[in-house]
Amino acid sequence: MKKSIMSVGLDVHKNSIEVAFADAGSHGEVRSYGKIDGNLSALDKVIRKLEAKGTELHLAYEAGPCSYEIYRHLSSNGYDCTVVAPSMIPRQSGNRIKTDRRDAQMLERLHRAGELTSIYVPALEDEALRDLARAREDARAVERKAKQRILAFLLRHGYRYGGKTPWSRAHFRWIALLKMPHPAQQIVLQESLDALSECTERVNHLTEQIQSLLPQWRMFPVAQALQTLRGVSLIVATTTIAELADLTRFASSVELMSYL
Repeated sequence: MKKSIMSVGLDVHKNSIEVAFADAGSHGEVRSYGKIDGNLSALDKVIRKLEAKGTELHLAYEAGPCSYEIYRHLSSNGYDCTVVAPSMIPRQSGNRIKTDRRDAQMLERLHRAGELTSIYVPALEDEALRDLARAREDARAVERKAKQRILAFLLRHGYRYGGKTPWSRAHFRWIALLKMPHPAQQIVLQESLDALSECTERVNHLTEQIQSLLPQWRMFPVAQALQTLRGVSLIVATTTIAELADLTRFASSVELMSYL
């Protein structure tokens, strides 16, 4: 007996999931199942109820802060699941009434009509390396902010470095010899230098972790190949490949550059 097909739209939030469903076909009524807890056990319970009569389910939800946990869980259990790009979801102009129920039903209608654009879901290992590379980038941003605060503090009190390269060993020696007019200002300078040192240590630690884990990554040969290009370091190669993941998902170089 051929299974009937049902499409399901999920409006996913941190602590809840709004569920809407409809039978396949453009004339089927979109019905609201209601709001459930945001955990996978509650979702599994709903799925079992919806497929109780031999229905084949096709599910979709919008990419967001809850990431790909639902997709990986459903896919591992054999369900067809699509994660859709929020920026590519058609929106009705003038419709300013927004509720979880309406969002789930709209998602379901568009999913059933085939008007949603799916996104690429990275492998768990690829996402893990991407998280590590992004953590290093975040640490680098904090380090840059710490440097900017020190330079702004010194400039405000009339101290200008006359050397060519800022944050070189000579620059650090110059800062270490400075004597501020007031003890409170000396404390501020020293605390700022200590904060910068901690940021630098964190960046170095994350860099070492990337170097340690990279040889175990399935994309390591690609990262190695990328380093043959002039000016591409290990960190640059790792960050680039971690963000792009599987390059075979791009049909052409034009598509790759459009993504970048």
